[in-house]
Amino acid sequence: MSVAQTSRALLALMKLRVVELLLVSTLPAMVLAEQGIPKLSVTLATLIGGTLAAGAANAFNQVMEQDLDVAMGRTSKRPLVVGAISTRLALSFAGVLALISLAIFWVFTNPLATVLTLIAIAFYVGIYTAVLKRRTPQNIVWGGIAGCMPVLIGWAAVTNSLSLSAFLLFLVIFFWTPPHFWALAIKYKEDYSRANVPMLPVVAAERIVTQQMLAHAVAMIASSIALGVVAALPTWYFVIALLLGIYFLYLVQRLRTDDTQLRNRVAEKIFHGSISYLSVISLAIVLAVLV
Repeated sequence: MSVAQTSRALLALMKLRVVELLLVSTLPAMVLAEQGIPKLSVTLATLIGGTLAAGAANAFNQVMEQDLDVAMGRTSKRPLVVGAISTRLALSFAGVLALISLAIFWVFTNPLATVLTLIAIAFYVGIYTAVLKRRTPQNIVWGGIAGCMPVLIGWAAVTNSLSLSAFLLFLVIFFWTPPHFWALAIKYKEDYSRANVPMLPVVAAERIVTQQMLAHAVAMIASSIALGVVAALPTWYFVIALLLGIYFLYLVQRLRTDDTQLRNRVAEKIFHGSISYLSVISLAIVLAVLV
C-alpha cells in the first residue's frame, strides 16, 4: 500500500465524524466555564487533544471489535476488516495518539483535564468495548459515559475544577446518547442481531424501546432546563431548549407504529435529528454566555 492509502486507513480508524460530535459538546462547556471566550491556547489544546484522545479510543475499539465489524454490513468496509492495515499497526497508532493527547493536556492545560482524558479513553476501551457492549442491552446507557466526558474535560481545562453546571451539561449528553444510538440500532437491527450484540432494539419489544427512548428524552430536557437555571442563562435559552426537546419527543413518539419501513425511516430521522439537537443546544449555550 502507498503512504497515502495507509494514511487514509489510519484516519478512518479515528472515526472523525463521530469525534465531531464530541467536540460539539466540548466547546460550550469551555465557554460556560470561562463565562466568555477561553484562552486560544487552552481552546486549541483541548480540541486537538480531545480529537486525538477520541481517535485513539475509536482505533482501540476497532482493533477489539474486528469480529463484530466483519459480521455487520455497516462496518464491513473498515480498514482492519478489509486488511488495509495490520492489527499491530492499528494498535501502535492508537497508543501513540493516546500518549500525544495526554501530553498535550498535561503541558497546555492541567492535571485534572489530563486525568479525565485518561479516564475517558480507559472507560470507552476497557468498560464499554471490552465488557458492556457484548453483555448487556444497557451497554450504550453506561458506556455512553465516555462520550459525555468531553464536557468535564473541557470544563476542567478552563478552570482546573468541576462544578454543578458541568455535571448538568454532562447529564444532557448522558440522556441524549441512548436515544441517539438506539435510533441507529433500530435501523441496523439485523446487523446487530447477526453480530450477537445485545443492543436494546435487538433484544426488547418495540414498545419497551420507545418507552425507554421517551424516558431518556424527558430526562434530557429536564437536565437542559436545570442547566439553564443553575448557570443563570437568559430566558430565550429556555424557550429554545423546550422547543428542541418537544420536537425530539415528537420524533420519538412516532416510533409507535407497526409499519417496519416507516419505523426505520422515523429512526433515521431521530438519529439525524438528535445530531441537530446537540448542535443547536450547544450553540444556544455559547450564545447565551457571549451575547
